Amino acid sequence: MSYSPDRQRSEGLAKHGARALSSAVLILSVTAVMWVLEGFDYTTDGWLDRFGIQPRDVGDLPDIFTAPFMHAGFGHLMANTIPFLVLGFVAAARGIAKFLVASLIIIVVGGLGVWFLSSANTLGSSILIFGFFGYLVGRGIFERRALDIVIAVAVVAVYGTMLLGVIPNDPTISWQGHLFGLIGGVLASWFLRREVSSGGR
Repeated sequence: MSYSPDRQRSEGLAKHGARALSSAVLILSVTAVMWVLEGFDYTTDGWLDRFGIQPRDVGDLPDIFTAPFMHAGFGHLMANTIPFLVLGFVAAARGIAKFLVASLIIIVVGGLGVWFLSSANTLGSSILIFGFFGYLVGRGIFERRALDIVIAVAVVAVYGTMLLGVIPNDPTISWQGHLFGLIGGVLASWFLRREVSSGGR
């Protein structure tokens, strides 16, 4: 069975549209959960803060999976919401499965970096935000596709000043989470890269 170019184009657009919609629903849902959690935390006088990462506490290691979804107040959450929505959506738009694996890598690498090197209880979606940044930039480097390169350049142009957050110059900001989240994102883009052909036979 053959398909006309118009039909193939239409099916391709429909597929991309479905991916975009799925990505938007996922990122909006996660963001909504973070706001609900912070609302509950507010009403319980910070009870959920215990699920942040306590450095070098072996019993606290599982909290590397909860810390990125908790925040130290609504101000902290509001500052993270827009970059999480934007970078998360762009990172997820290529495919939900790859995005979930990338997010897991970011959470583990970023969380372990905080666990080993931080000196205070740490929480916040900055680990994921810096991870998405690194993932998108890394994808532009490793994928070698025009669209990924354009996205990487745009991400750096809009959010490049974020990189100042990896400098340890403010004791109230977890540069460890920023730095290792970024590293986790770059590693994820390398592990999940598609095979790039070096030439046909």
